Amino acid sequence: MDQPTRAALVAELTQLLTAGNAHATFEQAIAELPPAVRNQTVPEVPYTIWHLVEHLRIAQADILEFCVNPAYVAPEWPAGYWPDKKVLVDEAGWQAALTAIRHDQQQFIDLLENPATDLFTPLPHGDGQNLFREALLIGDHAAYHVGEIILLRRLLGVWH
Repeated sequence: MDQPTRAALVAELTQLLTAGNAHATFEQAIAELPPAVRNQTVPEVPYTIWHLVEHLRIAQADILEFCVNPAYVAPEWPAGYWPDKKVLVDEAGWQAALTAIRHDQQQFIDLLENPATDLFTPLPHGDGQNLFREALLIGDHAAYHVGEIILLRRLLGVWH
């Protein structure tokens, strides 16, 4: 792939991961969220906003680890990808999760932007996955759960 095509592709993937395009971004979904609402439940919904944020953090970190670590071992599904539903988040935990999400997102973008990174060669320790596919997976997964965060905010009366 020539350099201008690769640069354009990486720019589009970065937009998918950061800009939202046709949907709200993660940052927009959590902006001005009252702390008291983070752990609040909604009838018939099995998770809180905090659970969704922590799930996004865990999943994104897992995908990044899979992409860079040839000795990667997947967590148990589904327990390894969701926080304990009985544990409530405090301010420090919330901020730590947000910091980790932003950090891992930037690490993944740095990986995409590295000219030595081949976007389409299957990862040697996977079963056909490549970096391009994993970027789409992160973007698709995040968009799905960002929508759920916004829906919960609407149900809790804290969405504009």
